[in-house]
Amino acid sequence: MKGKTTIILRCLDRDEIPKPTLALEYTFGRRAKGHNTPKDIANFWELGGGTSLLDLIPVPITTTNIRTLSIVLVLDLSKPNELWPAMESLLQVTRKHVDRIITKLGQTNPKAATEIKQKMWNNLPKDHPDRELIDPFPIPLIIIGSKYDLFHEFDSEMKKIIYKTLRFVSHYYGASLVFTSKSEALLLKTRTLINHLAFGFDRGKSMSVDQNKPLFIPAGMDSLSQIGPPPAAESDIGKLNAQTPMDLWNKVFEKAFPPKNIGVFKEVKDPAQDPQYAEYEVDVMRGQKNQWYHMLRITEFREAQLAMLPCLGVHEPRRTKCVDGLEIRPAQHPLNTSVLRS
Repeated sequence: MKGKTTIILRCLDRDEIPKPTLALEYTFGRRAKGHNTPKDIANFWELGGGTSLLDLIPVPITTTNIRTLSIVLVLDLSKPNELWPAMESLLQVTRKHVDRIITKLGQTNPKAATEIKQKMWNNLPKDHPDRELIDPFPIPLIIIGSKYDLFHEFDSEMKKIIYKTLRFVSHYYGASLVFTSKSEALLLKTRTLINHLAFGFDRGKSMSVDQNKPLFIPAGMDSLSQIGPPPAAESDIGKLNAQTPMDLWNKVFEKAFPPKNIGVFKEVKDPAQDPQYAEYEVDVMRGQKNQWYHMLRITEFREAQLAMLPCLGVHEPRRTKCVDGLEIRPAQHPLNTSVLRS
């Protein structure tokens, strides 16, 4: 567990024992900026399972909330061989869907779509030397490196590569970057960045880029000149045949930390098949629904075949089918009802 739930609970001042996240989970929090002022509400969607549940990313991202939406990506610093593949997959899928939503919004509300595109540059001063060299994420992004306590024990050269790479990626995407652990002081720094996006609180102007300390870099405060080149010899860089700056950093990073095959990633268990959550009545009903759905698909396939017969000069009357005592009429469709175990 990378600590996503712990971070959310700390942001909301909830003294609860964090539980493993199953698929996509939701919670919310209320905060007031001052005394006798209305409380703002922030909705939190937490995705579990790492890269195994990428299909769920589009669920909480809609045209309704895209103007106030922010993304928080939590990476496990203690597993550098999985870091880049996980980061790349999650950000690519998220960005692709966000771009699609903004395009869709632009069809009905061009002004709102334009404001979103302009807003992503707000964190970078107009005179920043890197404005033409980076490609900000379309909505606010925070990258959190978790398990800093374990990462801190790494060899200094290993840490240097991870430090510089995450600084580059975060700066390139116009994101904030923070390292955290179970330490209360680090959790408070993480909370500062998240509450800035969720409730509009001041994020402060502090910054930490010391390689011997946890990173804390609010969006727009870093620069390519401060980050420096990828940590590799010039002769090695020339052999990598990188097409873009991001590709170059990727190749340098993965040379030091060869990525594990995607199949090595730990797949989240389907809670519907976990005996720990077994409920007889629910399981029976789910089985019936699955069977009904299966037979309905067969019936619809048969109907599609029958619809083609007139084209071949063959005519067959439409008939009602009975499957295991359930009457299925070709023109009818069941309600979209799902029975899930929690």
